[in-house]
Amino acid sequence: MMDAALVESIIRILFAGVIITAAYIISTRNLLSLVSVYALQSATLVGIALCLYTIEGAVVLLGIALVTFASKVLIIPYFIATIQERIRIKRDIEFHYLNPTTSLFLSMALMLVIYMALSSIMPNVSGKPTLFFFGAVVGLSLVLMGMMVTFSRKRAITKVLGYLTMENGVLLFGMFVTELPFIIEFLIVIDLIILVILTAILTVGIDSTLEEYHNRLHRFYLWEGTEDVP
Repeated sequence: MMDAALVESIIRILFAGVIITAAYIISTRNLLSLVSVYALQSATLVGIALCLYTIEGAVVLLGIALVTFASKVLIIPYFIATIQERIRIKRDIEFHYLNPTTSLFLSMALMLVIYMALSSIMPNVSGKPTLFFFGAVVGLSLVLMGMMVTFSRKRAITKVLGYLTMENGVLLFGMFVTELPFIIEFLIVIDLIILVILTAILTVGIDSTLEEYHNRLHRFYLWEGTEDVP
């Protein structure tokens, strides 16, 4: 059995890895790199779940690690990367409202606000923040950083990666705050929904902006309607 203090130190290092990958997702323009970094971020969450298992011994944490590794590290990134190889657009260079630099500074400000807000809600940890307090802060910060990706990017596939990042934040927050059996059920349902959304986007227009995607989808429905006309 590993020393608890050593495991907590490893988890804190993994927290830093989560924030770094989120910052990269916010700022990078290369779509293939976005997919790879998302897979790395998910693998970091797998490591956190395994470290928590060594501390708490809850078997459900192994289930969370297994589901996360299978869906977020292997299946979803492979699914996106395979289709990505068949399209010509490799970069997402267009941004709504916020450029990468502004988004990064805003992310740091949001993390500070979340830290201060949770410190006021949980005053007993203000003197010596616990591991679970940091987990809640990083989890909520990751949710807001993923939301920023969906808000500032134009390509439909990049927005999906923003939603996936938000889900990782919910997972991280849940591992440290809520009941674990609920989290694993939530993960399975959300992953199925994300796979359905990805299938629709990859079928109709992975290389489009959100507005172009809506136009393509509308033409697709019209085409289907004309097929039913005798």
